[in-house]
Amino acid sequence: MILSIVAWMLALAAGVPLAIFSLEVAVGLANSRRSVAGTTTGRVVVLIPAHDEAAGIAPTIEALKAVASDARILVVADNCSDDTAAVARAAGAEVIERHDAIARGKGYALAFGRDHIAATGACDVVIVLDADCRLAPGSVAALTARAMRGQPAQAINLIAPDRTAPPMTQISGFAMVVKNLYRSRGMTRMGGSALLTGTGMAFPWTLFADADLGSGSLVEDLGLGITLVRAGHATLLVEGASVSSAPPPEDAALAQRTRWEHGFLDTARNAALPLLGSGLRRLSAKEILLASHLLVPPLALLLAVATASLGVAIVLALVGASLVPAITLAAIFAAALCVTFAAWLHGGQRWLSGAALLKAPLYILWKLPIYLGFLRGRETEWRRTSRSDS
Repeated sequence: MILSIVAWMLALAAGVPLAIFSLEVAVGLANSRRSVAGTTTGRVVVLIPAHDEAAGIAPTIEALKAVASDARILVVADNCSDDTAAVARAAGAEVIERHDAIARGKGYALAFGRDHIAATGACDVVIVLDADCRLAPGSVAALTARAMRGQPAQAINLIAPDRTAPPMTQISGFAMVVKNLYRSRGMTRMGGSALLTGTGMAFPWTLFADADLGSGSLVEDLGLGITLVRAGHATLLVEGASVSSAPPPEDAALAQRTRWEHGFLDTARNAALPLLGSGLRRLSAKEILLASHLLVPPLALLLAVATASLGVAIVLALVGASLVPAITLAAIFAAALCVTFAAWLHGGQRWLSGAALLKAPLYILWKLPIYLGFLRGRETEWRRTSRSDS
């Protein structure tokens, strides 16, 4: 009996996140019709936080001007040791400079930019764009149209596909497709909120003006999204808008993932259960769905935990425990693998070649240091991710 209880505990601990993951992806797999954004007359500011981006900021501004000719482009040169500010001004952007060796990070840069906007002119919509990202044509109009209705909006945020990249980089790009496209689309279709991903996100000024931006969090966008959902402002995934960035070098990708995933795991640990409790008390589907999403660890960790749990459940069955927990977990695990493979067939092949897909188990091993590092002591300091162009 004791062995069976332990087996069921393992099956539930791994099976519930697997089931949530499978449901989100399955619901998000079907294509959506892209609604055409209506003409808007909103005053739009594209806010670009930039730290030591002299090598790439000018192409970003030029690309942005091509798709958002009427928008005000504001660059926050944040704690820069290079000539980011001068290069951005020469490219035609409005530039402000911030220097604070203690308060470092993107959240502080956004708050500094927000205060400047409030002091220098009227604004209806703020679109946040990272300095290495590109918005697709039509994205600014689509995001603005949604934000003008009083709702936060998020473009589909993906790494630009490159099937010539190293396998670990390809798999990482595909994992981002699963999370930022299929799972986010699935949540919104079920009545939940899309995640804010830090770039390609738009806010009505009335919300942005009061947002808690000045924090040193490694995932300030995730925390902001949770706060907005609690306040009744769910984020809409805008399928007519997309934002992309070039794949980082492989060593930089691991550092970037460490920052993202340590921040996600720490936020989930502190926020998931309180958010779930709040959602149940208030009968808020949006809070419940977001809390459920936070209960699912990053894909590589999810698969590693599920594999280990299934192995232990099988061993327990061999020494006398019930076989039902192992069978149940195996079935849920198989479903998760099936929907992941379906996502690859549906659209993931642009990011991930078949040869690279076969190396997925190595991807889990590649990321194990991230999770072991979290157990020893999570990443707490913001660091700029190295760019391909530098």
